[in-house]
Amino acid sequence: MTDIPIGLWNIAGAEPARTAIITPDGAEMSFGDLVSAAGRYAAGLQGLGLKAGDSVALLMPNSPEMLCLYIGAFQIGLYVVPINWHLTAAEANHILADCGARVLVADARFASVAAPVEAEFKFGDGFRLLEELKSDEPVRDRTAGAPMVYTSGTSGRPKGVKRPLTGASPDDVPPTATWFFGLFGLKPFDGHVHLCGSPLYHAAVLNFTTISLQLGHPVVLMDQWDPAEMLRLIEAHRVTHTHMVPTQFRRLLNLPGREAYDVSSLRAAIHGAAPCPQEVKRRMLDWWGPVVIEYYAASEGGGTAITAAEWLERPGSVGKAWPGSVIKVLDAQGNAVPPGETGQVYMQMGTSTFEYHRDTEKTKAARMGSLFTVGDIGYLDSDGYLYLCDRSSDLIISGGVNIYPAEIESELSCHPAVADVAVFGIPHDDWGEEIKAVVEPIPGIVPDEALTASILDFAAQRLARFKLPRTIDYLDAIPRDPNGKLYKRRLRDPYWAGRDRQI
Repeated sequence: MTDIPIGLWNIAGAEPARTAIITPDGAEMSFGDLVSAAGRYAAGLQGLGLKAGDSVALLMPNSPEMLCLYIGAFQIGLYVVPINWHLTAAEANHILADCGARVLVADARFASVAAPVEAEFKFGDGFRLLEELKSDEPVRDRTAGAPMVYTSGTSGRPKGVKRPLTGASPDDVPPTATWFFGLFGLKPFDGHVHLCGSPLYHAAVLNFTTISLQLGHPVVLMDQWDPAEMLRLIEAHRVTHTHMVPTQFRRLLNLPGREAYDVSSLRAAIHGAAPCPQEVKRRMLDWWGPVVIEYYAASEGGGTAITAAEWLERPGSVGKAWPGSVIKVLDAQGNAVPPGETGQVYMQMGTSTFEYHRDTEKTKAARMGSLFTVGDIGYLDSDGYLYLCDRSSDLIISGGVNIYPAEIESELSCHPAVADVAVFGIPHDDWGEEIKAVVEPIPGIVPDEALTASILDFAAQRLARFKLPRTIDYLDAIPRDPNGKLYKRRLRDPYWAGRDRQI
């Protein structure tokens, strides 16, 4: 235990030498140095004329510089817009135009995206070295800003999730931060060490990392995720908690010699963002024990959580509503459906609110009174545990029957030759849609007719006939973002070119 108050600036004032960040190259940055660098960036941004409510965009890898910039912008009331560096220049242009960023900070490695963007928007006099942004002037008018994260765009154009600024002091840690980490058994200080392995442009990754710092937890940064390197870092730094996605679970489980690493320090391996096949989760529980905790939420809010023990009693569930949150499953008319019946999943997170920036119609369409939906279909059991079926936009309707691709993907992913899989509907003149599977074989497996026959025979033992794919295609890599979300639209849209899809 410690008597140091929580909050970045409080920790830096009381114990400036305490380690805050362990960089991807193994160097350490203290809380004192972190706050000092953040303050110089904040003063530099104010020197450019930015004020509370303005936006700054970051096209940067996981690095201490990104966190310093985020914290600097946060303490002067800016909206911080992290940009997915896998996007094309045209896609980044859309986000910058939409959020109205006054400043763009970009890493040199993303020049192929940043240069066309700068040419389009002409920020000031063009790009300058980041070091030149730092200022020794005092920071004025400190007030809490907020992240403005853009939805992943897996089923449409990204939209910025914008929340009202609170006017609070950046020195004060919102009670929701300690409450949220408490859901996973994480307390301030308490010997905790956080491992950030996924890109910080994701809402959940940024959230877990910044809250960890606010609560005095050192953060170990990975520039790019690698299964062996993750296990090495867990062992070397006695990591206690991390945020993960099922794709990372699969790659860890396929790593030769994985059990040689010491992962006994882990207290919470928290996963979400994408469906986790039950067999994959069981294998992780067998290996890591009851530290594997699942939650369901979105950039817009949340949510539910389920412990390992609860999941073993209710496999496939994503848990019960967080305290203070509401989860309802409604029909198309907005009526609650009985337990066990599917409908659209709606949530409410306390009194929190948001809007899709510059998209009143999307904001309105996502709401049902004080509840909101991100388009997921699911059902509640009689005890209030939520089970997800799929996204409404991914639902396949074949011959009038509703078919959920996520169920099929979960079963096909258990085939020993399948590294990853996507299932979606393609046009069929008689049935409306038929089921297409796209498979990424594990390295060394030849994608031929024999493999197709093997996968379909395997699926026939696990799925009803009407759920079986009619055809299977193969790719070297299934398109996912680094947080595990499947870019299904990229696979499906070419089949529907020139035709209307009614989902």
